[in-house]
Amino acid sequence: MQFLRIDILHCFRRIALFLAVMTTLAGGAQAQVAEHAILISARKALDARLWDQLADLAPMARSGILGAYPEYWLLRKQLNDEAAPLPIAAVGRFVQTQKGTYLEQRVRADTIRAAARRGDFASVGKLAQGLTLSTTQTDCAILHARHVAGGDVKAADAARVFSAGANCWDMYDTLVARNIVQFDTLSVQLRDYIDVDSLASARRLAAYMFDEAQQKEFGALLDNPRPWLMRNEGRVNDLRNREMAVVALARLARKDMLDGYAYFQQKWARRLPAQDAAWVQSHFALLAALRQNPVAQRWYRGTDKARLSDYSAEWRVRPALRESPTDWRWILHGIEQMRPGLREEPAWQYWRARALAATGNRQQAHAIFAQMGDGFDYYSVLAAEELGEALIIPPAAPKPTTAEMAEARANPGLRRAIALFELGWRSEAVPEWNFALRGMDDRQLLAAAELAREAHIYDRVVNTSELTRQQHDFTQRFLAPFQGQVTAKAGEIGLDPAWVYGLIRQESRFITSARSGVGASGLMQLMPATARWVAKKIGMSDFHPSRVNDFDVNTTLGTNYLNIVLQDLNGSQLLASAGYNAGPRRPHSWRSTYSVPVEGAIFAEAIPFSETRDYVQKVLVNATYYTALFTGEPQSLKQRLGVVVPQTDETTTIP
Repeated sequence: MQFLRIDILHCFRRIALFLAVMTTLAGGAQAQVAEHAILISARKALDARLWDQLADLAPMARSGILGAYPEYWLLRKQLNDEAAPLPIAAVGRFVQTQKGTYLEQRVRADTIRAAARRGDFASVGKLAQGLTLSTTQTDCAILHARHVAGGDVKAADAARVFSAGANCWDMYDTLVARNIVQFDTLSVQLRDYIDVDSLASARRLAAYMFDEAQQKEFGALLDNPRPWLMRNEGRVNDLRNREMAVVALARLARKDMLDGYAYFQQKWARRLPAQDAAWVQSHFALLAALRQNPVAQRWYRGTDKARLSDYSAEWRVRPALRESPTDWRWILHGIEQMRPGLREEPAWQYWRARALAATGNRQQAHAIFAQMGDGFDYYSVLAAEELGEALIIPPAAPKPTTAEMAEARANPGLRRAIALFELGWRSEAVPEWNFALRGMDDRQLLAAAELAREAHIYDRVVNTSELTRQQHDFTQRFLAPFQGQVTAKAGEIGLDPAWVYGLIRQESRFITSARSGVGASGLMQLMPATARWVAKKIGMSDFHPSRVNDFDVNTTLGTNYLNIVLQDLNGSQLLASAGYNAGPRRPHSWRSTYSVPVEGAIFAEAIPFSETRDYVQKVLVNATYYTALFTGEPQSLKQRLGVVVPQTDETTTIP
């Protein structure tokens, strides 16, 4: 009777919960509204960690298009509970009932990671057999399971994924203990971490390389290298001592670059093996290049014997582009020294072809430009211009047919994604959408993009249309929503609307509610302090921070700020785009390091912030495409990049 009483109480609780959900609905509400109400209640229970309530709601949601989500949330909770056993049976049932869906793959991946954390590599192996949603962490867990089962795992396999998190570090513990990954491999990875100033990972690697006393020394020299160097001058015969010396000298470069280089040359350069000394010099050169100091190129010329990280190998070339006259032979040499995969990237293919043309090998340069020029990215457009071809919009593919649109509307994955977007759950909607696109041909992608346009999900229109390979619709790729309102805002202050659209496309993909991790908001991703400053400057008396996502407020403030930065930087869209992303003081500082005018493409390539360099390139190629769309006329990206002319007074008062 006691069990019967508990079951009755449980039933009453579920009925009461269902009635509570339904009271939020208007009379005669449709099934979809009811489904959404249940899902919203389930999400609230998830956020509040009301697991019993979520468990009660999950069966109510099961019949709807998003009905698997509450059950997935419950499974994820169990998988993340390290004290509880893996719910393998429940995972198996979920995988079977959700076969072929994004959530099936997500549960497989989550369970693989959870099983690896618990050391249950048998479960990892079983779940991996049906996994298609690969991530670095799951790859690492699968490699670890393969090794535990006696499979052949190479050090190169481990190196590919070891930085992905706790699972991969666990695998590294095993591989180092079994001597599969040895000191030389760890040394290469350690130096790559030092190049990018990733000290937490460097310390983690040091635990494999040094004994306990040496690890303490290593931690101290990362923060203050000079005392260790002064105590250990000349001690380079021991392998581990030599590695600490190399790292200490690299850290000295960050603390005191010019004096540190003189000290390195005087006390250490001749005592270190040639390859180690060359790597230390490359690190000094890397920092000089990032600080746009002209000594970078001279220092890099002494690094031919060094094994460089990809990051440093790229920066060995960029300072040479800045030289006047440009040393195209050295640029060609530097690119040819890159590892093959890096050398084949569009940036280095373009600059390699420029170097070949400048050194007399025009036929080979022409072949590279021709091969690149069929694409639509920044470097492809520049390559096409080297062949004398202006940017034009390619012929539009036929619009999706009624049958193609019907197929898109019936696609279960796209339907789930749109339902998630309607609920405002972008973090779930985007991966659902992307998973649904897998394996689609061009016609299906164009139809999916058009479906997103109908639903006003503008970022999915752009991103989906960009995936087509042969048939293209640039009114999708370079969407210009809001019925000319952006153009009107730009026109009010004489700003190029194509540039504004190009910037918004990169900043927010036309998501009005977009918010970045650092607090930038809205279409034009304004920081709160910037919004307040511009509002005061233009006399927007009714501004309040709560209105920053409002379309009119955001575009008014954003276009005015962009115009202020543009005027401050002599009308250069290149420099103003950089200033909008990195802050207006930085392009002034970067421009001040040049002694002669430089073509815009070289200035853009030498921007020391990877994010800003990528941002500027994409904004300007976007703007060039938008101009071609708006005018119907051929356009030049090189002309838009312009020439950057150094100024005598490089200051600004713009925040």
